[in-house]
Amino acid sequence: MRTYELMFVVDPRVSDEDVVTMTQEYKNMITAGGAQVTAEENWGRRKLAFPIDKLNEGKYVLLYVGSETGKSALPEVEHRMRQNDKILRYLTVRTDEDLKRAARRQPAAGAAPGNAPGGAAEPDAADGAGPEEEV
Repeated sequence: MRTYELMFVVDPRVSDEDVVTMTQEYKNMITAGGAQVTAEENWGRRKLAFPIDKLNEGKYVLLYVGSETGKSALPEVEHRMRQNDKILRYLTVRTDEDLKRAARRQPAAGAAPGNAPGGAAEPDAADGAGPEEEV
């Protein structure tokens, strides 16, 4: 299953109702293309990292998209976002490859974090490597 995250930033002057209808239209396009929207997060109005079109804030929306067949309508959705003047920025990231990569990097079950080879071992008191007291 392929998973994606689609985030877009809307002009802050757009009303909240228009943002909701715009989001619903994009969700309908995604589901019509054979994928499903697994989750949606509306982050609301936030400060931008840098000004875009002399605006310092934007309304953030994040959609989590999953596709069983690997095909989705995301290129069409991105095309629509590019044409929409109310969308300041958008970004689509494929996340399933990152999840697979992270699963391969898991440490072995028997290795504890403190018992890593080459790690610093505690000095033995019998070998004289510990601190000495002067009298």
